[in-house]
Amino acid sequence: MTGPHENTADRPAERTRVLVIGGGPGGSTAAALLARQGIEVTLLESAVFPRYHIGESILPSVLPILDLLGIREKIEKHGFVRKDGAYFEWGPENWDLNFDHLSGANRYSYQVIRSEFDHLLLEHARSQGVRVREATKVTEILFEGERPVAARWVSAGDRSETGRIDFDFLVDASGRAGVMATKYLRNRRYHEAFKNIAVWSYWRDVKPLDRGPQGAIAVCSVPYGWFWAIPLHDGTTSVGLVAKRSTFVEERERLGGIEAVYRDALGQCPRIAVMVENATKVSDFKVEQDYSYVSDRKSGPGYVLVGDAACFLDPLLSTGVHLSTFSALLGAASISAVLDGELSEEEAMNFYEKAYHQAYERLLVVVSFFYKSYNRQSQFFEADKLTRRERHMLHLYESFLHIVTGIEDLDDSTAGEEALESVAERIVQQQRITAGHNEALNSMPTSPREAVGGLYLELEPKLRIRRAAPSAPAPGVTG
Repeated sequence: MTGPHENTADRPAERTRVLVIGGGPGGSTAAALLARQGIEVTLLESAVFPRYHIGESILPSVLPILDLLGIREKIEKHGFVRKDGAYFEWGPENWDLNFDHLSGANRYSYQVIRSEFDHLLLEHARSQGVRVREATKVTEILFEGERPVAARWVSAGDRSETGRIDFDFLVDASGRAGVMATKYLRNRRYHEAFKNIAVWSYWRDVKPLDRGPQGAIAVCSVPYGWFWAIPLHDGTTSVGLVAKRSTFVEERERLGGIEAVYRDALGQCPRIAVMVENATKVSDFKVEQDYSYVSDRKSGPGYVLVGDAACFLDPLLSTGVHLSTFSALLGAASISAVLDGELSEEEAMNFYEKAYHQAYERLLVVVSFFYKSYNRQSQFFEADKLTRRERHMLHLYESFLHIVTGIEDLDDSTAGEEALESVAERIVQQQRITAGHNEALNSMPTSPREAVGGLYLELEPKLRIRRAAPSAPAPGVTG
């Protein structure tokens, strides 16, 4: 009999077609989508779900992916707060971001408790035939040349075991830990311009936001940062402060601690201060920093990096779950196309690289202008330059809305090569215009420029990357 900290002998090596590391939204989505294509998938997750995670405000771009997963009805019935938009007080201006103005049917989203949301997705992946193993940590990845071919793992609990699993494709959805990027590729780059600290807690009996769309997240600036307030279905509200790290450290030393800085900043944010005036704080403060980064490459021979394992931008526009599920969708479609013999691996990975990096890069441009400017019209105008759609000047808001809700990323990928190339050129132009004036944009890795050969993302009747017929443009979607 072995003790709780002893390893048993390695199990005989297992094999799976696709190995997914991580059971968060990215990993669970990729695994379930692949399994629904009839592909053998094993998912290893180091934690035991449900587990806590920040990132509670979800974008409408997630809804069509929930439909593809076949889990939207279950999410609807769970009781999460319906999110119809956002409310911004940014500098001297304030405005609503109303999802009802989106085109198509997906014109709302959710404010979620991530432990519950993520658990629903993981259990759904299991129900689709994914072999899910929790409390199982990947300790090493084995390679043949540059291609990962196997992983060693160790399980936690009373009876610790080790083993090896061989695979044909790897989906690294290991979150911020980023197994491939940090340990093997060593290609993670941190954004100096976004060296922020986030401090948050949970409050009960918060006064509801008295403006903005129903269930909106409130985003309100202070002189050296901004607050979020997110209503949750258990009666609590997530209230967080994001501040420039250097300023936060100075204020912490001046005021005598993290809570003192948080409460002092609240005093400079009347909208949020009124909301929590008679509320009770029901959790300790949580702190995160150094969370803005990107991997120069997000795919390679036999692998894709999904979600936070590849990049994380900033909490400002609530893009974390969008980038995770969108990249999972792209990754599953790319791997499926290769395994079905419809595309070469190089073609599929190039498409994945271009579409994912472009989604990240465009949002980075928008967030950078947010931090740079308190002028709403200027931000809308800059966003309009980053879309392939030629909209009338009176509809700049529409361009901004489709980008910051993630809908534009899905539209561009389904429209295919022409759309991606068009947007890529616009992003490059903006980088040239702003070079030397915006630290974040000036330090961005260059977009991959490999041709993607007329490829486009197809959602139905089968999820895959397809090659457009020479005489016919790839179809687009409207929502």
